[in-house]
Amino acid sequence: MCISVTKVFLILLCLVRVMPIYGQRNLAGTPEIKLALDRLNVLGSVLMIAAHPDDENTALLAYYARGQKVRTAYLSATRGEGGQNLIGSEQGDLLGLIRTQELLAARHIDGAEQFFTRAIDFGFSKTPEETLLKWGHEKILADMVWVIRRFQPDAIVLRFSGTPRDGHGHHQASAILGKEAFTAAADPTRFPEQLTAVKPWQAKRLMWNAFSFTPAQERDAAEMKNRIELDTGIYDPVLGKSYAEIAGLSRSEHRSQGMGAPERKGPSRNTMVLVSGDPAASTLFDGVDITWTRVPGGDRIGAILGPAAHDFQPEHPEKTVPALIEARPLIERLALTNIWGRRKLDELDEAIALCGGIWVDAESDRYAAVPGGPLTVKLTAISRLDTPVADVHVHLDGLVSQDVDIAKSLDNNVPVTQSANVAIPVSEPDSQPFWLKYPHAGDDYDIRDPQLIGRADPVPVLQATFRMMIDGARIAITRPVAFRYVDRVQGELIRPLTIVPAVALNLAEQVVVFPNLAPRRVTVQVQANVAKAAGILGLSVDTGWTVTPESQEFSLQEVGEQKELAFTVTPRSDANSGQLRAIALVNGKHFASGMQVVNHEHIPPQTVFHPSTAALRMAPLKVLAKRVGYIMGAGDEVPDSIRQMGCDVTLLSAEDLARGDLSPYDAIVTGVRAYNVRADLRANQPRLLDYVHNGGTLVVQYVVADDRRFSPRNSAELDSLGPYPFTVTRDRVTVEDAPVTFPNPQSPLLHMPNEITPNDFSGWVQERGLYFASNWDTHYQTVLESHDPGDSALPGGTLYTRFGKGAYIFTAYSWFRQLPAGVPGAYRIFANFLSAGKAESPIPIAPIH
Repeated sequence: MCISVTKVFLILLCLVRVMPIYGQRNLAGTPEIKLALDRLNVLGSVLMIAAHPDDENTALLAYYARGQKVRTAYLSATRGEGGQNLIGSEQGDLLGLIRTQELLAARHIDGAEQFFTRAIDFGFSKTPEETLLKWGHEKILADMVWVIRRFQPDAIVLRFSGTPRDGHGHHQASAILGKEAFTAAADPTRFPEQLTAVKPWQAKRLMWNAFSFTPAQERDAAEMKNRIELDTGIYDPVLGKSYAEIAGLSRSEHRSQGMGAPERKGPSRNTMVLVSGDPAASTLFDGVDITWTRVPGGDRIGAILGPAAHDFQPEHPEKTVPALIEARPLIERLALTNIWGRRKLDELDEAIALCGGIWVDAESDRYAAVPGGPLTVKLTAISRLDTPVADVHVHLDGLVSQDVDIAKSLDNNVPVTQSANVAIPVSEPDSQPFWLKYPHAGDDYDIRDPQLIGRADPVPVLQATFRMMIDGARIAITRPVAFRYVDRVQGELIRPLTIVPAVALNLAEQVVVFPNLAPRRVTVQVQANVAKAAGILGLSVDTGWTVTPESQEFSLQEVGEQKELAFTVTPRSDANSGQLRAIALVNGKHFASGMQVVNHEHIPPQTVFHPSTAALRMAPLKVLAKRVGYIMGAGDEVPDSIRQMGCDVTLLSAEDLARGDLSPYDAIVTGVRAYNVRADLRANQPRLLDYVHNGGTLVVQYVVADDRRFSPRNSAELDSLGPYPFTVTRDRVTVEDAPVTFPNPQSPLLHMPNEITPNDFSGWVQERGLYFASNWDTHYQTVLESHDPGDSALPGGTLYTRFGKGAYIFTAYSWFRQLPAGVPGAYRIFANFLSAGKAESPIPIAPIH
């Protein structure tokens, strides 16, 4: 039996990995039923706390969720907005949206739940003091306390120690707050406003999941007292994998971070050290009753559910249904007064459906609907194991409240469907992810509904609760209403139902940069989300700018049809910065929002909305390069920024690098992490250096040193990034307004064609730069120096040399953030980089070899 179970689980796990929405190809059959039945008999819970997506110990989560069958969750302080994106150009809030979905996909595999606080990942921080100041110590502590009081964990596990050994300031802060929350959650005087909805909660113990990166740290961990150890490498014959192997699958969902992980076999030791609370002798739940006897009347429930799980017959799961039905009224009564009753009632109904072969679904006829428009929901129920099911009806809840009768009974393996016509309220707002509903000015989200704090995924627009009678008991199963479709490559997929405006206005650029006083063409893409959308599009600008024409008519006949309208924006001589606003008038209603779908194959498509505005920025500059080749790396928006300088930009393909004529390009720029992710770039490095030697300019943006997430690659390849050797380090400057000085004031990069001053480093965002160089050859000239307060000088952020007839520049400053943000000084400096091969050098440069 174990062989067949193992094969089923392996196949299903592989399916889970490639699907862009969770639940459409769930773990199914015997393994899932066995897990559900065993979990019904366990009343324990554990909460892990850390700072970011990817900080969690997925092996430990899988061990407790799928192995020990306890309710397990990961509380990440942030959604990972401040990291780098290896699969696209999304940054900030959009990157956080991607990583939220990646975490949900990971939890779908390892079996845990997911929570967040309102904190935003603002980029690398070197101290917990800075982190807590930016997040707001009390605000994020309140969020952690709220999650603990709602989840009521028996034990809390910190991923970090709260000391400098954690490195990142966010890591340290997550543990500092976790320690405080452990105590504060039990104190009714702390955050008493929460107590109308939750009760104080004292977890039994607080543990630190100790990690060791050096032999000294490993020795320290071995000598720590009050510690327990467990092996996540234990093989589970029902799952067909060890928990460490499942962890590899789970961690590999962090694709935007390049976190593909091996599925390791064999022992995998984990150490947990007591931080606070009662010591544990051997397990995390020592002294905690995690059986049904922990709740009043639970012994009767356990006496039913225990044998039901033990006597489970994989070939006839329906034979387990009567026992589950017998336990249901007991759990239902318990649910009136006890949180475990409420939790287990939902689990029980799902287990009844699994054992009975009952499948329900709520499918919308479209993935995007508009306020005031129609929507049809197809409701389906089927009993595939001849389980007697009667009186099936559905309650739709969300944007409407509506009841639908489905069937008086279900015949064996015959699906019954019923359509429900839903009238979407005219006042229904766009279905924005709740944490993005209101703009955030600082480093935490503005979430005004306390019930949503901690929640991971967007709230479904509409959900369907199926109620049915089985052997005299009425069960309830809830599913979100979603849109099903078939992709010719990936097969059947699901995407969330969203509410969208009748007309969406998307500007081509969120920041429009003017390198001079010449007029610029600005385009607005009008997208119809209803048929026959006709109206007037108007543009308005701040004082100091003019726009012509002020408005244009448009007419779109089909849903999804798009039309691009062009306007001309001209700055006046005194213009500095301003804003452009697009507003459409359709059938007497105004529309002023853009719509963007974040679409990657490993997550469900996510729709976000933003004001249809663009920032206007004057950045007086000259650029001598006319044609620029760009070698895209992990993904960024720098090419569009270079185009705004007035350059013609071509994205260079692998074929271009291998055999194309590079000589027509005045400059070639490598994108962020390009050398890490593109083997073709590394293979053709000699051709690029020949291009420089013959008179071209090569600008190399930051790469990651010792990045084991990319292959093939070795240290020798990274040491040959330039014509002369230098070393890429992990040094960075995290303070965005850290002073910048000029080690070589006469460097041509500071003077031609634009005169660079300290003012050009004002208004930067998130950071100065990352992965600076060190140990450079004497042929290189350092151009910029910056460092965080209290740190040593870091002059290796930008290196410049002449090579043959051309110029080579390595620059680790974060242009991929500054240019899309419209920082004028960043444009002027980067224009000098692009112009380096064309500029006359006013000072002697290192000799040419």
